[in-house]
Amino acid sequence: MTALNSNNVNSLWCSVLMETLVREGLRFAVISPGSRSTPLTMAAGSHPQVETIVSVDERSAAFHALGLARGSGNPVMLICTSGSAGAHYLPAMIEARETGTPLIAITADRPAELRDCSAGQTINQHQLFGNYATWYHEFAVPMLDESLFVYLRQTTRQAWERARADGPVHLNAPFRDPLPPLPDGGETAEFATQIDEEFWSRPEPVGLNSEIKMVHQVTTSRGMIVSGPAYATDQASYARHVYDLAEATGWPILADGLSPARHFVPPGVTVVSHYDLILRNPTRARELTPRYVLGLESWPTSKALRQWLGQSQAEMLMVSPRSSAGDAVHGRTREITAPISALTFSGAAAKDTSYAKAWQAAQTTAANLLETWFNDENQAAFEGHVSRAVAGSTGPGHAVVLASSMPVRDWEYFCPAANRGCHVYSSRGANGIDGTFSTALGTARSTNHPTVLITGDLAFLHDSNGLMLAHESAADLTVIVVNNSGGGIFEHLPVARFDERFERLFATPTQVDLGKLCEAHRVRHRRIALSDLNSVLSDRQEQGVRVIEVRTDRKADAVTRKRGFRELANQL
Repeated sequence: MTALNSNNVNSLWCSVLMETLVREGLRFAVISPGSRSTPLTMAAGSHPQVETIVSVDERSAAFHALGLARGSGNPVMLICTSGSAGAHYLPAMIEARETGTPLIAITADRPAELRDCSAGQTINQHQLFGNYATWYHEFAVPMLDESLFVYLRQTTRQAWERARADGPVHLNAPFRDPLPPLPDGGETAEFATQIDEEFWSRPEPVGLNSEIKMVHQVTTSRGMIVSGPAYATDQASYARHVYDLAEATGWPILADGLSPARHFVPPGVTVVSHYDLILRNPTRARELTPRYVLGLESWPTSKALRQWLGQSQAEMLMVSPRSSAGDAVHGRTREITAPISALTFSGAAAKDTSYAKAWQAAQTTAANLLETWFNDENQAAFEGHVSRAVAGSTGPGHAVVLASSMPVRDWEYFCPAANRGCHVYSSRGANGIDGTFSTALGTARSTNHPTVLITGDLAFLHDSNGLMLAHESAADLTVIVVNNSGGGIFEHLPVARFDERFERLFATPTQVDLGKLCEAHRVRHRRIALSDLNSVLSDRQEQGVRVIEVRTDRKADAVTRKRGFRELANQL
């Protein structure tokens, strides 16, 4: 057992809390400095098995923890002081709730007698995150009482299990002075002798059958598997489950760009990745209408696919381990909360393979059309090349993080299915651009894999404080900033017709010199031509954090994207 700090009741209390979490599997604690959180901070910083990261910006800290949790698959602890500090966690807590990402946010607080009396740095922190925390608990004020320490241990274990199962939890932790580990004369040290290995023992888990299987009968050949965004810890295994389901049913797989099924494709398996383009052809969309849809995790990014599914009148089964996954298409859908590994289909695969072959033929045609289109010199300056270049340079053990707005959409449109073996992440729970860099840095740090972030200039600037974390980490992160001077996604909305008002109120171009911003944080920066991106990505000599800026033309790209979709869809 790691030595507990028994200088005073606060230091012992937080040492027990930290030791409990470490025994459950805690690896990372992201700390924002403050006074009231001193007992927590000292306990985390003193534990040899806890890797601590310090961020002065709580919003950046929370998104960094989000990336750490997403990459590792285990809860990550957040620690901040009392007052408004914890409020800055809210955006990341929202994203964590929407995606089931395990965070344990501990907000330090003043004890009850110092609340509602104009004491400094004190607000009402109860239920600070509303229903975005899957569980909330306020700890008792630390006292030298054996039953309270047992309560602390069990409540902390419960927080860990709830975070793993459901997503972010919030623990409010009040402390009385003294906050630092100042010796109290030996009273606490004497009490601490009761905390031995027996204190940490727990009964053996009851042997339950976790291999519950749901068996469904194959009833139609016009069925499809839609594999949505998924962040499984073992993504290769997850993808194999999807392929096994396709083999059992004879149905085609339509795999989102954030699904492992698009990136672990074995030889001989056809995965449809260009369905967004295919379904823009009204004739093909009508001919390919399914009778049955098996949705995995959640529906994909593609708006064309979701609208088509909603209009299909097909029977749908949505399977996800998260009960909050939901059905965004509002179809004839049954929802089952279970891992996809629990799902099997009885009976032989559908004998009539014409429907699956029709999808495979459409995929082949779409892939060939896109390849020819991208090789046309008229598209040489199009920012969609960024997704193609990253997809082509990414291999096993690599990770890709995509900012919301255009980067994740271009990845969905243009990243082909392949056996590249990479892990792909994006904050598609709330679809926000906040915390993009911090999340990517956390992902790179926890996976310890070479990681590429594709982001626009606005998303990058929105999280520029995250650059302060770059030197806290030995992560290998390449940041590709597609700098089109504003919000490119707004060019695809009807409001773009409103000329001058649109440019100032929606596109919001900035005048920030990204090179000087990076220089101020001592982060490497290069501005390159789009044509040089492939060679820069292939250079693995440059490791650590580096920012690659690619300038593009926002309005020209919007025209190219719209025209390309229209012309290519007509050729299908």
